[in-house]
Amino acid sequence: MNKLQINIAAEVLHLGGVIAYPTESVYGLGCDPQNERAIIQLLAIKKRPAHKGLILIASEIDQLKPYISSLDNDLLNKVTATWPGPTTWLLPAGALSTPFLRGAHPLQAVRVSSHPIVKNLCNKFGGAIVSTSANITNRPAAKTTIQVYKQFSRDIDYILPGNVGNLKKPCEILNGINNKIIRPGN
Repeated sequence: MNKLQINIAAEVLHLGGVIAYPTESVYGLGCDPQNERAIIQLLAIKKRPAHKGLILIASEIDQLKPYISSLDNDLLNKVTATWPGPTTWLLPAGALSTPFLRGAHPLQAVRVSSHPIVKNLCNKFGGAIVSTSANITNRPAAKTTIQVYKQFSRDIDYILPGNVGNLKKPCEILNGINNKIIRPGN
């Protein structure tokens, strides 16, 4: 992993840009979760309805705390037992979780990633970032830099090169309130 490329990607995020980066199973599109203009741009690029909401990823749970409410010990233990890793949790939204992030839902989707590029990117950026699969809605997600380039080269501001993880399916999504599986994992 190239430190200069991580620095560039983090700077693009700080400047309000949309980037692509490898995750555990596919390339993701991301932006600064506190920049509404960037979120709107990301949703338009992906052709994703805003009411669906977005996932936030981080390198550690502290980066997610502004976006989720305090968790009781049982829920906190259940969530942290799966992190870092490919499990996304829907948790009660916190103060910084706007409708631009959570869509029409009271819960915010969050994950502490185990992917080394994601971890380094979030650390360099200084917090959580938006994460949604790098694809136009209802099309297959990109798994390589070339696939990202072919779909989005005119629309995004930077592609952070690297290999996706070895998961065959997108990350599992679990509802932390009712324990329902929203999307099964590998």
